[in-house]
Amino acid sequence: MLTPSLITCHNRAILTVLQRHYTTTSQLPNILNWIRQGDHIKTKDEPLYDGHIPINILQRAILSVGSSIMALTDPARGDMIAVNGESSGHFALMGMHKKMLENEEGQEILKDRPRINSSSIDLEKLKCYPDGTLGREYTKFLEVNNVSPDTRLPVRFVDDADLAYVMQRYRETHDLVHTILGCPTNMLGEVAVKWVEALQTGLPMCIGGAVFGPVRLKPKNRSTYLNEYLPWAIRVGSNSTFLMNVYYERRWEQDIAELRDELKIETPPVILKSQRPVENVFVEAETNGLKMPQLDSTPIAM
Repeated sequence: MLTPSLITCHNRAILTVLQRHYTTTSQLPNILNWIRQGDHIKTKDEPLYDGHIPINILQRAILSVGSSIMALTDPARGDMIAVNGESSGHFALMGMHKKMLENEEGQEILKDRPRINSSSIDLEKLKCYPDGTLGREYTKFLEVNNVSPDTRLPVRFVDDADLAYVMQRYRETHDLVHTILGCPTNMLGEVAVKWVEALQTGLPMCIGGAVFGPVRLKPKNRSTYLNEYLPWAIRVGSNSTFLMNVYYERRWEQDIAELRDELKIETPPVILKSQRPVENVFVEAETNGLKMPQLDSTPIAM
């Protein structure tokens, strides 16, 4: 059960996120205009990119609500959490895309559309880089947490090719964000990353992970979370450079401490690495749309 102090602290953090991304005066006109546009009422017949599944606004609403219920009922349903992220993140993705267009490095990413997987990057080469470089620390993160860059589901339900790439890039750079922030995949690490991502991106699924993730914390860890990780994550999310504008593939040889200074990221707290990494839980699956081997990968028929 949540303590009053945890609830109060979270209310303040939630208010910060809402004021940053979802003020009524700035978002309501956009939402109304989007609903009125005929193109969003009628299903688009032609896919806009490889793997795209066109849907209309009613189908999107059903997907958003249905996937939310499924994700909350069964946090292991990474596919449903991925669908929820795509069906509910339109305006947040527009904001992320705008931030990337306003930044020179972000513009280059949008132009080149690099991908992060075992086919596009040489992981064995990165393992040979000196300790302390981004490339070497990234491969250490993958090894220690037993994760792979090939576990991210492709985007299917975003009805804009540019925004679909932004969502795909967001998923594929999630482990790099973990690496730069110094956060492992235990519960404390995941919730801290969610707050940073929620403040930077405004994605509803990140906000949900940040708000509801701490419910899964053990009582002995809640005080540590409130006193150390939550304040740190809010400061980093509010003050650091927009992490989607980092062309990571060009920075493998850069010292990670130097990169943190450049991005205005405070030294991360020492997270309890003795904790068991999170496996198939709400906050991790929610962000990344992790591939779940036991699930049917057949596209949803609408």
